[in-house]
Amino acid sequence: MSDIPPPTEPGSEPLPQPEPATRDELLELALLDLRERRAALLSEIEGLEQRRRQLETDLNGSLSGRADGIARRLKGFQDYLVVALQDLASQAELMDLVVQPLQVQPSPLDPVPEAPAAASMAATAAVQQIPPAAAGQFSQDAELIRDRLTSFQGQPDFYADPWKLRRSLEPAAAALLDDWFLNQGGRGAQASTGSRNRNALITAGAVAILGDLYGDRFQTLVLAGEPERLGEWRRGLQDCLGLAREDFGPNSGIVLFERPDALIERADRLEERGELPFIVIDAAEQVVDIPVLQFPLWLAFAATANELALEQDLP
Repeated sequence: MSDIPPPTEPGSEPLPQPEPATRDELLELALLDLRERRAALLSEIEGLEQRRRQLETDLNGSLSGRADGIARRLKGFQDYLVVALQDLASQAELMDLVVQPLQVQPSPLDPVPEAPAAASMAATAAVQQIPPAAAGQFSQDAELIRDRLTSFQGQPDFYADPWKLRRSLEPAAAALLDDWFLNQGGRGAQASTGSRNRNALITAGAVAILGDLYGDRFQTLVLAGEPERLGEWRRGLQDCLGLAREDFGPNSGIVLFERPDALIERADRLEERGELPFIVIDAAEQVVDIPVLQFPLWLAFAATANELALEQDLP
């Protein structure tokens, strides 16, 4: 009974069955779906590539311009720190840890000098302690100074002895030193060249000439308010004068200072010992302390407006 098909109602026809999809149509649908996915992935990859390129551009623009400046500042600070630690060690070795008070009482047998004679002797000693050229206008040494300035404008002597100028001076730099020595008497401000390295070259020329005049009876004191600037001064003077690291320090020919009060104290001590301080003030120092003006030799570089603006822009 179960094998007998059900009777069909009169007037009804069997429903048509859908034809199965062919294999080619299925493959076409699958390929179309894959193409759409591939296009979406390619679009997403392109967007990510654009973001990567934008990030690289931003990073390069913000870091590459400052990388060299940061490296120079770090190098300058490192050099200054090494010299400062060496100076500190040298000063510590010279310090007296226990200072015994010294009391001097006049003896009744000592003769009492007359006041006018004592004052005259003190004045004579004070005059003798001041080198004659520094007290005047270097007029007696004008021929030597101009001869040196002329020779400095020739070919550089890269193998000259230490403390001799190993670089050439431009005519403008030689004229600046001529004015400072012979018109200002070694005491005054001069326009900055716009570059700390060129200012160091001019200072090196002055140091070389002062060395010919006074030998080792003077010491150069450089004032620059930041370690990076002092590092540039040290490298510039070292290159122009053929110096070594040990030539920078409290017991050497050149001492670097960040603070003017320490420089003034050092200059006072030099004069007490009968030596001559040569004070150099960096162009970034906008104010010259009044006590500096009392010393017989000082050279201050006056910065231009552009130079000051560049210094202020530096972090």
